[in-house]
Amino acid sequence: MLVYLRLLKESFSFAMNALRTNKLRTALSLLGVTIGIFSIIAVLAAVDSLDKKIKDDLSSLDKNTIYLTSVSFGPTEVPQWKYEQFPKVNYEEYQYLKSALNHADYLSFQMIAFNRESVKYEDRTVSDVNVVPVTFEFVDIQRMELADGRFFNESESNSGLPVTILGYEIAKGLFDGYDPIGKTVRLYGQRFTVIGALKKKGGGGLDEGGDDQSAFIPVNFLRKLYGDNNEATLPVIIIKPQKGTDMAALKGDIAQKLRSKRGMKSEDQDNFFVNVLSGLTDFIDNIVGQLNIVGWIISGFSLLVGGFGIANIMFVSVKERTNLIGIQKSLGAKNKFILFQFLFEAVILSLLGGIIGIFLVWIIALVLTQAFDFNFVLSMGNIVLGTSLAAFIGLVSGILPAISASQLDPVEAIRTGM
Repeated sequence: MLVYLRLLKESFSFAMNALRTNKLRTALSLLGVTIGIFSIIAVLAAVDSLDKKIKDDLSSLDKNTIYLTSVSFGPTEVPQWKYEQFPKVNYEEYQYLKSALNHADYLSFQMIAFNRESVKYEDRTVSDVNVVPVTFEFVDIQRMELADGRFFNESESNSGLPVTILGYEIAKGLFDGYDPIGKTVRLYGQRFTVIGALKKKGGGGLDEGGDDQSAFIPVNFLRKLYGDNNEATLPVIIIKPQKGTDMAALKGDIAQKLRSKRGMKSEDQDNFFVNVLSGLTDFIDNIVGQLNIVGWIISGFSLLVGGFGIANIMFVSVKERTNLIGIQKSLGAKNKFILFQFLFEAVILSLLGGIIGIFLVWIIALVLTQAFDFNFVLSMGNIVLGTSLAAFIGLVSGILPAISASQLDPVEAIRTGM
């Protein structure tokens, strides 16, 4: 064991000496490993961070939550031109399903608004607000956390009263820490009474800004203002099933009842989509996997170049130390000792490049986290992966130079090096 520790120490010394003696050559050779490890870990960290954020945003919802609407949330065999002609779900269908479905805890009707609005309070204005028109059940499906006040009740929802619940950033921008409850703000050119404010959730996620940049209002207010055929909105019926419900049976029941409500014939194809949230998460996982594969392919070329760079350093190192190798072997050093000496040196050099690459990812992750209020995560798993990959590249790149060094004839090596 002591012999191998000493060997490791000598190999580290040789590697450092190579860096000191041939700074430019070694730096250029290590650049490939550094860029390769940086690319792979940066891609993995970015994708993992995005995946974590999306999953965190969806964590407040039951994965069995169903979104009944005229568009698909994932891949579909229905051509785009066809589903663009599907009728949108409407408020009457929401009311019908609410009374007709037996295995649903909550149903909510939402009109997803594509346009961003401005919210005003006295001389303050917050722009780019995501307005979320929903029915009162939405708070129970979404499991939203309120810092102050309450969500609107059934009576306020049905009558479409001008009341609103503000996201954290909206409340902060308008009231700067003061109690917003009971204050009057202007939205859509109308006066709204603030009855609730949400806790901070964090930016990013599935919709730009998430709940922090959102204002929640009764959907019937928007229906009274613009009607049901507003092209700037997408109506959705959200269904939260009871625990233990057979999802396939529930989806079939929803489809059958909506077809019946719409008077569709048995041979007619469904003109709606029953989207289950778990299907969306599977779709996201598939995209994440594809992004990781693309990242590995692109970064693989850099690692290939880096591997050749390490091999080049080691072949030059063997050439420069031929005389020393001959002396070591003449003094009794075994082939295995020489082999491990150069292998360790190659691994150490490659690890240096890998560590630099990982360090750069860590620095950039810190900067981006502060700049964009988005938590870029460099996980311990990715650090271990990057380090192991760098060591593997060094091992593979150094094996041929190490074998050539270990097989040198001591007499010829001394003579050649003189």
